[in-house]
Amino acid sequence: MIIIGLTGGIATGKSTTADLFLERGIVVFDADRCVHQLLGVAGLAVAKVVEVFGDDIVGADGAVDRKVLGNRVFQNAADRRKVEKILHPLVAKKRDEFLSLHREAGAQILVLDVPLLFEVGTHELCDLIVVTTVAPDIQRERALAREGMTGDKLNGILKSQMPLTKKLERADLILDTGTDLNTTRQKLFSWLDQILSQKFICSKVTD
Repeated sequence: MIIIGLTGGIATGKSTTADLFLERGIVVFDADRCVHQLLGVAGLAVAKVVEVFGDDIVGADGAVDRKVLGNRVFQNAADRRKVEKILHPLVAKKRDEFLSLHREAGAQILVLDVPLLFEVGTHELCDLIVVTTVAPDIQRERALAREGMTGDKLNGILKSQMPLTKKLERADLILDTGTDLNTTRQKLFSWLDQILSQKFICSKVTD
């Protein structure tokens, strides 16, 4: 089974690229979605976050207010580490369950979509790495267009992540999403065709 790690900086087109993998019929573990579930209604992380940050971090529906939490942790490194200490083990458990499930099902290839792929060591599980990128001015424009995003919060997020230039140095495929979607799709699918072709050849030689 080929494990592809997908990462990139905020607003560099990572989610769009994940959708292209899905379009190709490749299953994707979405770490961001996993975090949303953990912090959502009846989420496994809610009680632990409340224990650390208090009841005012929770909305009327019983879910953690991620906007409030985000504004707090991305301006305070100590608070960010507290949240990471809660979330990272829970996400890792869900990731490992995902890998086991699809390995047993005989999956040929899958994707781990993880923003902090290198920072938390998930890259060590991967055979190949795809990193999305875009020009800094486009990245900032995209990020600031998101609901609840501010300049200070964006700067905090960027500071908490490995510099994009360092991620690009470790990529097997670099996808610049500043072009049109069809160009991005064609580059990714051509790369996948090459990878799968090589795997087929290797398996035939082994046989």
